[in-house]
Amino acid sequence: MKQTTGLACLVYAMVLAHGVQAQTAAPRPAVSSAAVAPAAKPALERQEIRAQLLPRRYTTVAAEIGAKINRLPVAEGGAFKSGQLLVSFDCTLQQAQLQKAQAELEGTEQTLKSNQRLAELNSVGQLELDLSRSAVSKAKAELGANQAVLGKCGVSAPFAGRVAEQKVREQQYVQPGQALLDIIDDSVLELEFLVPSHWLSWLRVGGKFQVQIDETRKAYPAKFIRIGARVDPVSQSVKVAAAIDGKFPELIAGMSGRVQVSPP
Repeated sequence: MKQTTGLACLVYAMVLAHGVQAQTAAPRPAVSSAAVAPAAKPALERQEIRAQLLPRRYTTVAAEIGAKINRLPVAEGGAFKSGQLLVSFDCTLQQAQLQKAQAELEGTEQTLKSNQRLAELNSVGQLELDLSRSAVSKAKAELGANQAVLGKCGVSAPFAGRVAEQKVREQQYVQPGQALLDIIDDSVLELEFLVPSHWLSWLRVGGKFQVQIDETRKAYPAKFIRIGARVDPVSQSVKVAAAIDGKFPELIAGMSGRVQVSPP
């Protein structure tokens, strides 16, 4: 009986000691998965960088007067030189108005000369002489205005390039401000795209890379020509511009491809 009681006391003491040790042991802190996970990369580094070929310069040529189109010397897709005539208007009415203004100027000049001779003979008043001078000035202004309008009867190319689209046809009457042609300067094809902002630590103007064009399935050399002035804080990106380095006749504006840049 005593042995049984002693054995029970020993078991109770062992259980009590184990419980105290479990309570006093410090719990291990949970290891956060965020602490060991690598930092997330910007979205641009998780996907390919796409870019489109753009002309160096482009614009829409518009009519400055209301008239009928007489001729479109350069066809759609055709090349032209700087200063070359692109649109010719039928300006018969404007030419007639210019001739009328010239005749009115000649008449007022003759009247002024006559009044000046009469003024020397004290046969005309100062008011009439001043009115004659005013009439000459007005006629000169009318002549200049008509000459300016007549100068709008032809549209010349502001730069060398190609006609991308003809928006009008010959013998069509157009209004002032109406679009006539879309023209581009494709002497140099440029690329605009976004890159991760942390690339600014090594990205420099003149740096070279490759661009894989989808339409030709070829890679072409390119170089950076401009770097954006600000960073988008949301996407952590910055806009850059590049140019195709060389002449490749098969490349035209509008083609697109994948930029292949290898950070150092």
